[in-house]
Amino acid sequence: MILLNRRLFLKSAALIGCSAAAHPLTSTITFAALPADSRLVVIILRGAMDGLDAIQPYGDPMLAKLRSKISTGPDNGAMDLDGFYALHSRLAPLMPLWQKGELAFAHAVSTPYRDKRSHFDGQDLLEAGSGNDLPIDWRAGGWLNRLLQAMPQAKAETAYSVGVEPMRILSGEAAHLGWAPRAALTMSPQAQSLLDHVYHEDALFRESARDAFRIASETSQSEMGKGPTADAAALGAFAASRLNAESRIAAFSLAGWDSHANQTAVLGRALDNLAAAILALRDGLGANWGSTTVLAMTEFGRTVRENGSAGTDHGTGGALIMAGGAIKGRRAYGDWPGLGEGQLYADRDLMPTRDIRAYAAWALRGQFGIEQDMLERIIFPGLDLGRDPGILA
Repeated sequence: MILLNRRLFLKSAALIGCSAAAHPLTSTITFAALPADSRLVVIILRGAMDGLDAIQPYGDPMLAKLRSKISTGPDNGAMDLDGFYALHSRLAPLMPLWQKGELAFAHAVSTPYRDKRSHFDGQDLLEAGSGNDLPIDWRAGGWLNRLLQAMPQAKAETAYSVGVEPMRILSGEAAHLGWAPRAALTMSPQAQSLLDHVYHEDALFRESARDAFRIASETSQSEMGKGPTADAAALGAFAASRLNAESRIAAFSLAGWDSHANQTAVLGRALDNLAAAILALRDGLGANWGSTTVLAMTEFGRTVRENGSAGTDHGTGGALIMAGGAIKGRRAYGDWPGLGEGQLYADRDLMPTRDIRAYAAWALRGQFGIEQDMLERIIFPGLDLGRDPGILA
């Protein structure tokens, strides 16, 4: 396993608190080879993406009433999709995929996780693929690892984990290798604010911490010189290179979705990265893009009402973004629950109307022929697969 630069890793240790769950240096990427031509990419969006902003249900009049500081809808730059939903302006590079039928989404989805709204627990449950079982017994591994175990011809030697620590979605009995790329050290605005607050009364540590991140950031940018989305694009391009070879499954994470304050800027940067990663996958895969399904999943959504800092807090229902030539795109999936009185979960969050695991399970069934019983008992224990949403072309 090739490790991150030690000096860069040590400097990253200054990041603590809520934003640590979305730290860029804990982003990882995994691969697995399967005896099939179909390809699956799972992107974990760490930090809880606000699906109501990424894919805006502007046709629901309550959205604008509940969000006066966070602009929504085509009148504020978003791109109309179907007369009810609009794509965030920072996802404009993906609009050609929508028009070609290679981009879709499902709204009001979630894991079975409820009420506590912890990044760490939410991400663990998403990667474990289990129900609302906490603490998680990781001896059962993550759901992609259980998929590999269900396919006896899978080649364990072509499974990879990239980053400081392995993604738990591929942890388990099916062995995998590791590879760590050079990575830029960046901090979200929330993380920088947290660091300044913690060290406010200690001038020595405050200035040292600021200097460490400034030097690391300048060094990495000087070395890369390719702009703010270079890391995300590099992950997508590297994933594509492996998927063009023996690998058939890839999973990596993108951080920076925790938008408690100044959501317009925070979410905008995160969406830039997501768009760059998906387009790098598309460009790198070439003809193989046609057999690829991409699922961009997050641990939970965010509150429907904006907070006093022009941001949103941890919520429940969110959105799943899907891309790829194998997707039946240019459509919205799922049942919209509404944002009016009596329609919200706990009077604060988007009400989940379907388990996000069901979409992943139907993708596995369609891409790799996994039987329903295996999906509901082993890969996603306790899942009710329900009706086929028809997400694959």
